[in-house]
Amino acid sequence: MTYDYDLFVIGAGSGGTRAARVSAAYGARVAVAEEYRVGGTCVIRGCVPKKLLIYGAHFAEDLKDAKRFGWNVPEQPDFSWSVLRDNVMEEVDRINGAYTNTLNSNGVDIILSRAVVTGPNEVTLSDGRKVTAERILIAVGAHPAIPDCPGAEHGITSNEVFHLDTIPKRILIAGAGYIANEFAGIFHQFGAHVILINRTDVILRGYDESIRDRLLQISMTKGLEFRFNAGFEGIDKGEDGCLTVRMKGHEPAVVDMVMFATGRIPNTTGLGLDSAGVELDANGAVIVNEDNQSTCPSIYAVGDVTNRVQLTPVAIREGQAFADNTYGGKSVRVDYDNIPAAVFSHPPMAGVGMTEAQARQTLGSVKVYTSDFRPMKNVLAGRNERALYKMICDGDTDRIVGLHMIGPDVPEILQAAAIAVKARLTKADFDATIALHPTMAEELVLMR
Repeated sequence: MTYDYDLFVIGAGSGGTRAARVSAAYGARVAVAEEYRVGGTCVIRGCVPKKLLIYGAHFAEDLKDAKRFGWNVPEQPDFSWSVLRDNVMEEVDRINGAYTNTLNSNGVDIILSRAVVTGPNEVTLSDGRKVTAERILIAVGAHPAIPDCPGAEHGITSNEVFHLDTIPKRILIAGAGYIANEFAGIFHQFGAHVILINRTDVILRGYDESIRDRLLQISMTKGLEFRFNAGFEGIDKGEDGCLTVRMKGHEPAVVDMVMFATGRIPNTTGLGLDSAGVELDANGAVIVNEDNQSTCPSIYAVGDVTNRVQLTPVAIREGQAFADNTYGGKSVRVDYDNIPAAVFSHPPMAGVGMTEAQARQTLGSVKVYTSDFRPMKNVLAGRNERALYKMICDGDTDRIVGLHMIGPDVPEILQAAAIAVKARLTKADFDATIALHPTMAEELVLMR
């Protein structure tokens, strides 16, 4: 059978763009459909603009600290949210253009339309046009979950937060994962009173307990308010525009804005996957095998829509692997062990490998090394905030099985250290490395 394309990609985010570009470079005839903007969640409404807001927010502390370093800074520096917001959106536009140019330069046809699967080898565009392809790749990502409760329409998600007219004076954030804690730090630094509510008593589930406890301690010291075991019941909007949030186990909270950060749901609703026999899990994610192939042999999926690991670099690796295997004549599979992760909170966290609890449960014999110190910059600034680095080793082999950190710039430090964990290096290898002084990173080779 003759098809319109060798590959039709639905979704031009990080995973879909990589798969489309590399497949086309291998000689495949490729089209990609995108109903919003090329770039996907990370570039348009996720990690890129969020990281830029985090940079902007951190100046609040940096300007205070600057006085101790001899800089004459006004007591109340003037901050313009609109300037930061508009500059961030300008950068988003630039990257959107770069992604588009990359696809065009590789000969990929970009179709700015919603595409729905209507058969194993067919998609239908929003204008009714049908397109056929030998293979279809689903890379539509995920969207923020919104609780099913009265008044939920009064809240916002991370999708809308980048376009606010003003910074609220009081904001309640529902959730305790990385998105909730990152935006809590952002809003707090911009002068808002922040309340985080969570239905359990644990923040950042899955991260090392010592590190997440340190973040909770620092956040509370800074003035962030946490309400645990708080079941979300609803939101009432008053005549003055204020929002009253009702929750189980706590008094209602009156705020100016509510933000939902309670997880993300794969974008498979209405995508027509059932027409091709593509099976979904209980959360709506596409079920795939190790080669990203769904239960329909001609349909594949990568990225957040599979709900395996919802991280941009993972989606990119999956898209690359798909292209290499399908059109590059290679045999590649993504290794999901020891994926580094970071939380760009204030201060940031980063970790790779097993937590202490996971190591004790898996290995039995475990050695744990820590460095709990006050960074040099914080000392001169008069800031009591302490960093904590934690190294977890197999007690029998001395192999490092986990590294977990909280403190200034730890995501930048961990990227290199994660290579050591992936390479199965030992504590002795770190001990044999001469320290780079004076740095915070040197603590990694000085633990005893």
